Parts: sequence; C-alpha cells; structure tokens
Amino acid sequence: MTLPTFAQFEAEARSQGFDEVLERLWMPDQVVGTHAHPYAVSALVAAGEMWLGCEGRIRHLQAGDRFKLEPGTPHDERYGPQGATFWAARRNPAA
Repeated sequence: MTLPTFAQFEAEARSQGFDEVLERLWMPDQVVGTHAHPYAVSALVAAGEMWLGCEGRIRHLQAGDRFKLEPGTPHDERYGPQGATFWAARRNPAA
C-alpha cells in the first residue's frame, strides 16, 4: 500500500471540512489513558503501530490504517516498541 504524502492527506481532509491537520509523533511503548476530545478526528497511521481502545474494542493499527473518532468518544491508546506517527485531521466545534 502506498501512503499519500502529508500534503495529500491535508488537502483531502480540508476538502472534507476538517479545519486543522497535524502530525502526531508518539514515543516507543507510550500509553495514553482513557480520554476524549471536543473535536472529530480522522487519522492515518503513517509509521509504526498502535492499539486504539474504543467502545469495548481494541484495534491494532499499522502504517496505512485509518481511524475516526466522533467528538466526546472515550478512547485509549498504546504505541508499539518503535513508537508511531499518525496524521490527524480535526474538525473543531464552531466558535
């Protein structure tokens, strides 16, 4: 599978109404406990691997995999021994 470039990911996300696009870098074996965001997220794992716990399910995600979260969705994250990079598009609530 060929990944898009960050610029391509950003252009696609903005065309879908996402107003913020950023790259997130995570350390090896990092764990992020249960939390939620006030914005919608559409993300693409660009490198490494992670486990996303959400709604009683754990998904193992690797480079090329995508995930989405609606605002207020509780979730947790665990990153692999090489860490991970994902690109996140956020749709923030209207001010």
